[in-house]
Amino acid sequence: MLYYLFNYLDKLNVPGAGMFTYISFRSLLAIIIALLVSTIFGKHFIDMLKRQQITETQRDASIDPFGVQKIGTPTMGGVIILAAILIPCLLLGRLHNVYMILMLVTTVWLGALGFADDYIKVFKRDKEGLHGMFKIIGQVGLGFIVGLTLYLSDQAVIRENVEVQRGAAGATEIVHKSEAKKSTKTTIPFFKNNNLDYADAFNWLGEYKQVGGWLLFVFMTILVVTAVSNSANLNDGMDGMAAGNSAIIGVVLGILAYVSSHISMAGYLNIMYIPGSEELVVYLCAFVGALIGFLWYNAFPAQVFMGDTGSLTIGGIIAVSAIIIRKELLIPILCGVFFVESLSVIIQRFYYKAGKKKGVKQRFFKRTPIHDHFRTSVAQVQKVDPGCSIKVTHPDTLFHEAKITVRFWIVTIILAAVTIITLKIR
Repeated sequence: MLYYLFNYLDKLNVPGAGMFTYISFRSLLAIIIALLVSTIFGKHFIDMLKRQQITETQRDASIDPFGVQKIGTPTMGGVIILAAILIPCLLLGRLHNVYMILMLVTTVWLGALGFADDYIKVFKRDKEGLHGMFKIIGQVGLGFIVGLTLYLSDQAVIRENVEVQRGAAGATEIVHKSEAKKSTKTTIPFFKNNNLDYADAFNWLGEYKQVGGWLLFVFMTILVVTAVSNSANLNDGMDGMAAGNSAIIGVVLGILAYVSSHISMAGYLNIMYIPGSEELVVYLCAFVGALIGFLWYNAFPAQVFMGDTGSLTIGGIIAVSAIIIRKELLIPILCGVFFVESLSVIIQRFYYKAGKKKGVKQRFFKRTPIHDHFRTSVAQVQKVDPGCSIKVTHPDTLFHEAKITVRFWIVTIILAAVTIITLKIR
């Protein structure tokens, strides 16, 4: 809203009004506003949650080796994150930009889905929350909307990066095609030709291969949104874990969105140029600011938990952002921590079920998601599940959740650096 106001004032030659035309100015201002909203509004919201007794009811100190009591800590703090994202974006964003619209829809859509889940857990006293089928339907629905919008919108176009030989020496130079067009191409790491066209999987369809490519693109969008959203939810198991990891990921996505919106930078990195993606920088700066501000209250010992209102939403935001800038195939690297958390749960369930069929109790890890493995002893497992064998018992030393959280942050920082490096590895 402020963007349009100051844009109008700039046309009237009001001094200083032109600052709002600069992405750098609006992005930095978005971080500041998001930080202020999350810290100032957050305090009052937490006090309200305490008065209304909207608190955690499931995390008993008996399951924690350090006896940390989580019951009674306010939950549904994801509302703080949502407010801190939406307010600066509505004030500073170009609201007619299709990418900004998609991000706002993602925030509200998954925020509402997570809120419904938390509401059932807290107010209905149903620890299962919203039925898993409805969560999947909501995530699939969002993925379908995002994929279909990118297919239909005239704003969602790219200019493809190509290599050309210049001069007698044959020096290679990266240039972008002059024509912006709809495309089913995305970035794939480690390959010399780093553009993967989904339509190539449908060459057998002849003239209809682009239709097949778009169908695959929409399917990938649904898959990525669902997977990352659920993985972020699993990562939200320790104070500051999900918020810190997601903030780091958000910084990388903001960098990639910025270089994708500048043709010279995109040429240097040999990635496609995506006109209009600069608005994602404003959004992602608000996203990072909101998460850092939330850490003020969510770092150990947490004064508030984000709940599914926050965790489902931040996972969806990461997924949709990556899809818009055509970097969804980098997610297994960038969101490596999320991926391992999900994988640990899958391994644990299959291993346990395999043992059950043989009539034995067995676990692959002491507890999952994997972050809980590092703070759980074998004795604790035997206490809740007598006679159960454990495949992986290392490490023998237990770690406090604050240490585990910081180490997971460090791993995410390393993966973030690797993600950017992959764009230059051919």
